[in-house]
Amino acid sequence: MSVAEERNTLLDARDITRAIQRMATEVVDFAGGTDRLVLVGIQRRGVDLARRLATHIGGGDGAAIPRGELDITLYRDDLQTIGPAPVVGKTDISMELTDRCVMIVDDVLYTGRTVRAALAVLTDFGRPSRIGLCVLIDRGGRELPIQADIVGSAVDTKPGERVDVLLEERDGSDAVVLVRGSEK
Repeated sequence: MSVAEERNTLLDARDITRAIQRMATEVVDFAGGTDRLVLVGIQRRGVDLARRLATHIGGGDGAAIPRGELDITLYRDDLQTIGPAPVVGKTDISMELTDRCVMIVDDVLYTGRTVRAALAVLTDFGRPSRIGLCVLIDRGGRELPIQADIVGSAVDTKPGERVDVLLEERDGSDAVVLVRGSEK
């Protein structure tokens, strides 16, 4: 049985661009500059957002800002519920994290469990002097005592709602959509 979905656009492409520009400034402030800053995007859309933030911070190509990619699949606390053959993405952290300011970047913060897993993965790569969390959307509903340091937009959601982040790199357009009546 399928439930009809109602979709409302919360942010369009211009809104997302403005949010990322503001967030880039806040990331630099949080890190106290760019000298020790490392952006680590959580697979998949967090990686795309980290690339965009690096571009804004680095003034064009973002090459000067070290970036890493993090897959948290094997660190999930619900791994047993996602089936016998989970799809594992790429983790690529080729720079030293010890004594760096690491900014974890993700698209949506909800329960906090993805961030908990990301923190566990990061400890395998060194001991940063500071770790921050930057998310495009904070939708509330935390199950763990985790909060974002930098938020593009906060959205209160109810049971049966989800927030979909669409990015040009993966989806062909930029938008943040609130979906109501979903069984997902």
